[in-house]
Amino acid sequence: MASLNVGNLGEYLREQRRTAQLSLRQLAEAAGVSNPYLSQIERGLRKPSAEVLQQVAKALRISAETLYVRAGILDEKEREELETRAVILADPSINERQKQVLLQIYDSFRKENAAEQAQPTDT
Repeated sequence: MASLNVGNLGEYLREQRRTAQLSLRQLAEAAGVSNPYLSQIERGLRKPSAEVLQQVAKALRISAETLYVRAGILDEKEREELETRAVILADPSINERQKQVLLQIYDSFRKENAAEQAQPTDT
């Protein structure tokens, strides 16, 4: 797990907030955090918890996993895996059994590829 990179996170949050055309106060209210606390996060002075990041992500309508990566809580590969799983589980066109089978297949492919990458190549 990487160390928290709150400066990069703060800049990214500010950019996302401005893109969403929200004031600091509006985002703080929507995320259920105080205005001064959110300001400190944006300026890189505070390290928010995963729970706060999730609330902010929901208010901005962006992926919480993206914020976790920016904060150094989650690495990029973990984020991609979580997002893939979330998309499969959220698909209303397949039933629960099909979702579980699809996730099992996905896991088996990931394990197979990881094993192949771990093997030394002959040159």
